[in-house]
Amino acid sequence: MSRTLRRALIAVASLLFALGAVSCSPTRTATRGDVGRPSHEVPRVSPPGAVIAPYDIEPRIVELPPEVVTAPAAPSEGTLPPTDATSASDTESDDALPPPATSKTIALILPLGVPAYERASSAVRDGFLDAAEAAGARGDCVVLAHGLDGVVSAFETARARGVRVAVGPLVRDDLKTLLLSGARLPWTVALNQPDDDVRMPAAMFTFPLTVESDGRMLARRALRAGVKSVDVIAGDSLLMKRFAGAFANAWSEGGGRLPDAFRFDPTPEAMTSLRRTLGQTNPDAVLLAVSGDGVALLKPFIGSVRAYASGLMFERPPQAVARDLDDVRVVEIPWLLTPNAAEFNGLPRRDFDSAALARLYALGLDAFRIAAAFKDGPPANFELDGATGHVSLAPGRQFIREGKLAVYRNGELVPIESAP
Repeated sequence: MSRTLRRALIAVASLLFALGAVSCSPTRTATRGDVGRPSHEVPRVSPPGAVIAPYDIEPRIVELPPEVVTAPAAPSEGTLPPTDATSASDTESDDALPPPATSKTIALILPLGVPAYERASSAVRDGFLDAAEAAGARGDCVVLAHGLDGVVSAFETARARGVRVAVGPLVRDDLKTLLLSGARLPWTVALNQPDDDVRMPAAMFTFPLTVESDGRMLARRALRAGVKSVDVIAGDSLLMKRFAGAFANAWSEGGGRLPDAFRFDPTPEAMTSLRRTLGQTNPDAVLLAVSGDGVALLKPFIGSVRAYASGLMFERPPQAVARDLDDVRVVEIPWLLTPNAAEFNGLPRRDFDSAALARLYALGLDAFRIAAAFKDGPPANFELDGATGHVSLAPGRQFIREGKLAVYRNGELVPIESAP
């Protein structure tokens, strides 16, 4: 079967699954397919002050002019050389590349003017500026704060200032707004990713902290570990479906049989039915695309089957709950998993009241080091053992990251390499 035909079949199966996953009912008629990303799902609006992962934000329409806040920062040492900007992927776009920068400035563009996003944006900003401070180069950075209707103006301001690179947007729908505007951009590193059918301008790179990368990594690791069959148990949120969908696509493209998928239903009857079904089909592994509470609830019902999850989808549980997660394999960022690693020497530690904010702080740390690699244009190559994982520059102008795989042992999350 050709690769093109295989991708087409996966896409068709993805669409079929998106139309309705099977619940954990006594008679199992599981739909095989990708846990897709339904376009009709109603966006959720988060309350002011809520801690929100940037890939799960849906903005409201509020007009706030961009507020410019200057703060010192600059490129790190040991950065990578510039590249010829006219790569093969860029030639697909008919928009112009940015003119040469007229300053050394790095612009960080964040929705700090929106109460619902202020805490998330502040964590990213603090990480970015702390990394610049640690590099001894905080003097060339400007932070451009904007409101929900101000992202385009903020990028126009950055371009007018002749910045060498702009970092942002953070929010997925702010990125959509920017792309739809057709605005001319400086070299840009977006901290989110556009939808699959949206073409990025030639000036844009992406560095998202998304669950999709965790799903793809888990699929590769499961295939490498010899897993032959896997079932997916997914919750109803868009975030969970994106995680499950990325796993299923990567698993199928790697040669695995398209996973059977079940809708997570926490009722006792459904959980008992799920346990009976898994006992009959005996998969090698299950992907738990649910919250942390859901993982703890599911664990007794899936028996000894290998279980995979993403740390981006739940907060660190209390010790009593964590013991229920023993043997669950989780992708986590190194900043939280191995905080004393040598690569973090010299970087400050901040106390946050949630793991979600700590992850966004780590995103800021790595985003600065990526931005610092833009000198007279984008870098030709990039490799970094960073706070969010191993970061590398991939085709399609993507800075991709791979977190670390860990496992719960006696209520503690430990790296797989050091797990007994």
